[in-house]
Amino acid sequence: MNRQRLVVGISGASGFVYGVRLLELLAELNIESHLIISRAALLTMAHETDYKLADVTALASHYHRADDVAAGIASGSFRCLGMVVAPCSMRTLAEIATGTSSGLIGRAADVTLKERRTLVLMARETPLTLAHLRNMSAVTEMGGIIAPPVPAFYARPQSLSQMVDHSLGRVLDLFGLDAGTALRWGEPTEPCESGLARECGVSFTGSGD
Repeated sequence: MNRQRLVVGISGASGFVYGVRLLELLAELNIESHLIISRAALLTMAHETDYKLADVTALASHYHRADDVAAGIASGSFRCLGMVVAPCSMRTLAEIATGTSSGLIGRAADVTLKERRTLVLMARETPLTLAHLRNMSAVTEMGGIIAPPVPAFYARPQSLSQMVDHSLGRVLDLFGLDAGTALRWGEPTEPCESGLARECGVSFTGSGD
């Protein structure tokens, strides 16, 4: 294996941009990305952005259909750093927590846990029911990491793009990868725009965001 690999799942929760931007950051870091997009995430993509499926899959090193449970990433023999689900819906969380995967995202996450690799779920929901909390607890007990995309206001973000980048920078920290997008505590807090605001059909740069 010449390049480090990371599996990226995008499920149907709001926040499709997290998965897209994660793919961009991995490409900048020369990390081989293996992308899975759930059917529900395609609906979210259509509601939240003007992206087409081809636009998103082009950002990944490899794209796997959500129903392709025979993909290489469904096997523990597939070597990688781990997996991020960005964002992670409560349905996907429940499947991972109970080991009842109905598709490739759940299966790849299950493999990540059983191989004792790093699994990060950017859980995206509020308020949380007791079922959600219990599922988060179950995943944590199995070794997974629940990392909701919570903005760090000490960084004084000036746009949504900066909030997205900071959250993803902290997620990549968990894999020992420094994307240069997370402001560290005690560092200067001058605004620094990221490259996220592009022709994606959604404005991520307004100061009132």
